[in-house]
Amino acid sequence: MPTKTLRIAAAKVKFRKTLSENIALIRRFVAEASSADCDVVLFPECVLTGYNVDFRRIAQADINKGLGAIADTARAHRCNVLIGSPTFANRSRFNSLLAFDRRGRESFRYHKNQLTPRDAEFFTPGNALAFFRLDAVPCTAIICHERRYPELVRLPVMLGAQIVFHPNAGLDALAVSKSKRGGRDGIAVRAFENQVFYIFANSVGHQGNGKWSAGDSKIVAPDSRVLALANNRDETLIHADVDLSQAGRKYARDALRQPAFLRSHWKAMLAACRRSLGDAL
Repeated sequence: MPTKTLRIAAAKVKFRKTLSENIALIRRFVAEASSADCDVVLFPECVLTGYNVDFRRIAQADINKGLGAIADTARAHRCNVLIGSPTFANRSRFNSLLAFDRRGRESFRYHKNQLTPRDAEFFTPGNALAFFRLDAVPCTAIICHERRYPELVRLPVMLGAQIVFHPNAGLDALAVSKSKRGGRDGIAVRAFENQVFYIFANSVGHQGNGKWSAGDSKIVAPDSRVLALANNRDETLIHADVDLSQAGRKYARDALRQPAFLRSHWKAMLAACRRSLGDAL
């Protein structure tokens, strides 16, 4: 496998009260990532608006204007930017992750499939896996609660993904939030069991209405080593160099061969995934 290294950043932020404030925050972090020669920066779930909000009160036109500002920022800094935001299609609202390439073009959009009860008050579930490329590197993504559904990672990794991007917005009671601090969230296991890199970007601190987010943005290597870990207090940007030759996807590939009785079933599932993804592959 040819060696390719990306410098990847993950932001840990405190959501602001308005779109304009969140946009300014995102711009500042993209500029910081660019100054550190990062190729990619990942932001938390719904960072454009904040997560603990009434999404029905946010107009589609304001969302689109904000996403346009992020596209301009990606182009100005020649950096791939991955951002969580509500999006709209066919009168439906989705909880989405959008990727903007170095030229400011939207290169990918993923809708959260597995919704929490709160999500379901506002959003329609997606119906596709995430598979996309950043600087020619195959990647996948899940959003927040979807960490509980390992097939959303395993299947794209079987298809070739070497990096998992995971935007998050914690919304827990304080005791639950404390239990997740210090990296105690199982993310390293998902990196290890698939032999891929795992990038996690979370919100941090009090989220309103007695809810909290643990922070702890992190970058994890395929052998489960934590290459960078933020704390649970301050806004910050972490980054690490990831050598894609280490992301061999061995265990996901092995699962395609043994046990033998599952081979045809995996093959059928991957065929269905390929039909769904189409040109994305």
